[in-house]
Amino acid sequence: MSNWVLETKALTRKYKEQTAVDAINIHVSKGQIYGLLGRNGAGKTTTLRMIMGLVKPTTGEIEIFGQNIQENAKQIYPRVGSIIEIPGFYENLTANENLEILARLRGIHRRDAVPYALSRVGLDDEPGKLVAQYSLGMKQRLGIAAAIMHEPELLILDEPTNGLDPIGIQEMRNFLLDLCEEKQVTIIISSHILSEIEQLADIIGVIHEGKLLEEITIGELRKRNRRYLEFQVSNQNKAVLLLEEYFNIIDYEVHEKGNIRIYSHLGEEGQLNKVFVENDIEVSKIMMSEDRLEDYFVKLIGGRVSD
Repeated sequence: MSNWVLETKALTRKYKEQTAVDAINIHVSKGQIYGLLGRNGAGKTTTLRMIMGLVKPTTGEIEIFGQNIQENAKQIYPRVGSIIEIPGFYENLTANENLEILARLRGIHRRDAVPYALSRVGLDDEPGKLVAQYSLGMKQRLGIAAAIMHEPELLILDEPTNGLDPIGIQEMRNFLLDLCEEKQVTIIISSHILSEIEQLADIIGVIHEGKLLEEITIGELRKRNRRYLEFQVSNQNKAVLLLEEYFNIIDYEVHEKGNIRIYSHLGEEGQLNKVFVENDIEVSKIMMSEDRLEDYFVKLIGGRVSD
């Protein structure tokens, strides 16, 4: 039996000639927050829909709690909560009434299941408000409440902060961190927002054009991050030649807007700046920094995503 809470094996989904998800192998440990990171259209939602049995894989296997979902769906899914895309509710009913209906359908007998879920997502202060009057962010929080009402062991969330304002995003982040820490709930969260994943996840899976490029823990990622000196100069080409000629520097990167990142000779910014100035290069910025998740992501797949 597998030690993973969730494991996919060469999971693939094709739509005619297009491969949306291409033989990905995901590994999620108990009590962790796993961030599935990728651009819009990278295959994140299709992957989560397959995991939840909403889309049938073309090939490959999915195991949850060490069991194959195709053979043990009735035993597995009552232990899983999810919100994939915008959840649907009865607009003419209150949040409480909507969740009461879901509780009966799911056979949830815990008497405080509905108030517990609503209080956890901060929707218990206006009990008489109809869902039709909810903002998109409030509907998103109601979807989370529906997903946690039965206290799942595994929670799968597709872009859960969509529609939330900055305060709502922070509250959602704190809620998920508490849920993982206090209840040992394993959480899979997909997002295209780098900063969100960086603050939440224990491990990141980077998906691009349907392929899982890498799985890396936040700890490993931070070890990889390197410090560098960044100069913003008026003439990049001339500055680079001077770096190589005067200092034998080869470990550098040239970025847009005249920025040069130098990964060696840290602490020698004074000497570097002196050579630039003496050779008629205007220096408008000098700073010490380090690689971020965004830098790692850009190097891995190219291009940029939201931050």
